[in-house]
Amino acid sequence: MMEWNVDTNEKEMGMATAVSNNKLLEVTDLGVTFKTDEGLVRAVDGISFTAHKGKTLGIVGESGSGKSVTAQSIMRLLPNSAMIDEDSSIAFYRDSGPIEITSLDNRSQKMRELRGGDIAMIFQEPMSSFSPVYTIGNQIMEAILQHRNVSKQEAREIAIDMLDKVGIANPAVRVDQYPFELSGGMRQRAMIAVALSTRPSLLIADEPTTALDVTIQAQILELMRGLKDEFDMSIIFITHDLGVIAQVAQEIVVMYLGKAMERGTAKDVLGNPQHPYTVSLLGAIPKLGTLGGRLTPVGGDIPSPLQRPSGCPFHTRCKQKIEGVCDVDPPGITRVSDTHTVYCYLYE
Repeated sequence: MMEWNVDTNEKEMGMATAVSNNKLLEVTDLGVTFKTDEGLVRAVDGISFTAHKGKTLGIVGESGSGKSVTAQSIMRLLPNSAMIDEDSSIAFYRDSGPIEITSLDNRSQKMRELRGGDIAMIFQEPMSSFSPVYTIGNQIMEAILQHRNVSKQEAREIAIDMLDKVGIANPAVRVDQYPFELSGGMRQRAMIAVALSTRPSLLIADEPTTALDVTIQAQILELMRGLKDEFDMSIIFITHDLGVIAQVAQEIVVMYLGKAMERGTAKDVLGNPQHPYTVSLLGAIPKLGTLGGRLTPVGGDIPSPLQRPSGCPFHTRCKQKIEGVCDVDPPGITRVSDTHTVYCYLYE
């Protein structure tokens, strides 16, 4: 069950206490603004969610929704032009207690331990993430030596073992090859090997299957499910594809223009969608029973972050908008059930 920042009665407070003991990462009111030559760009606007131990949280939305910026904020990989709001909070929960990531210096020892150690990330395009001048093995070993107390020989053995675990044939040979010698699917597997070599508690996967064909995509998803159970870790899975999210996530956040439009369990969001944006996204997915019919696209385009609309950010494309309401003031968050909330005037 996801935990929401809303008023609770005594029973709900008991449920929230049980959930809080299972929290791994808690993001509260995260806001990120970029300084650009054209002006200030609000990329993430007060989003909150919780990732729980042993669970996969899916973050879904169109390009430009702020999904990757949210992930980069957690890893503190934002460029110098980015500013995180002072009242934003990103808390990572170790057994020894919570660590407030937003208060850490990017270059501090504790942040280096967290980044790549406790929290690892798979990037969208592995070819641009790997250095072309070092072998795959050297790059895996670098992560291992940075975060684990082992010798170089032990690091090499771990690297070969990780390549084997992610399904790369002849790992003892591949470990000495360069990224350009591997196919796209193999590079993505190697990227997963790098991320998991440090035994992280949380893996952030930013569109890890976008550039792959459907067969390799299915293999990567199956691989990640198996490794999640084997390593007993949590995953934040970022994608624009609700079909992929349905296969991997137990909890879902639907983002649009930096806002969380709907949050809940996968059963809530996919089986009982409430926000018009979520309904539109689901309606745009092709279905086996209607292969001859036309798809129903989400009308219009996502606005530029430089020209954010007033009120609900989705009102410019919403077929159910209430004139004089949705386009004036932003809606509040409405609880649909104990595990399901929606950011929409239709349910207030």
